[in-house]
Amino acid sequence: MPTTKSKENRAIQGIFVLCYTYTMIASLHGTISHIDSRYIILDVNGVGYKIFVNDDTLHGFKKGDSKTMWTYLAVREDALDLYGFSLKKEKDFFELLIGISGIGPKSALNILSLISSDQLVSAIRTGSTSHLVKVSGIGRKTAEKIVLELKDKLGGIASDDVTGYMSSDMDTIEALKALGYDAEDARDALKKMPKEIQSTPEKVKAALKMLN
Repeated sequence: MPTTKSKENRAIQGIFVLCYTYTMIASLHGTISHIDSRYIILDVNGVGYKIFVNDDTLHGFKKGDSKTMWTYLAVREDALDLYGFSLKKEKDFFELLIGISGIGPKSALNILSLISSDQLVSAIRTGSTSHLVKVSGIGRKTAEKIVLELKDKLGGIASDDVTGYMSSDMDTIEALKALGYDAEDARDALKKMPKEIQSTPEKVKAALKMLN
């Protein structure tokens, strides 16, 4: 008969095997079976994986969609949480963010809900803290920490040239504020705006249609 100690050892070994298996999950492909306010359930061959995603990813998904997700497993004492991304560069940037002291997985995901990874890369490479604060709503201290700690760590993370795009976003927010709109409402309108709308006048016009 197995002793109590041997049972405990088996349980510990099982936990290590489970953790090892989960950390090997770099991506998942399956069908979205459920969408909640902060996560999706991705059905992979009959197994449902709960995956936390940012707002843009969430709004772009529909139940029944077949999707491939780049995933990151956050291991805690009481939970194993999966975070998912449509693009590998988003996952790469997420991993850079959680490497900053004081920024955990949920905070990093919230940051990527406020501003795209392309805009973050551009802001960091140019040291544009003011752009980062104004366009995203991220606090100044957090923005300064991100720029300071990640400027030399971007490496091979690719991004579009969106410096001008960010300046246009900031000008649009200022214009909408001058018209009496809240900065947060202006940012929400910009997030929903098609990327092909690039000039400030076009963005202001499109935002007004959304906000009225």
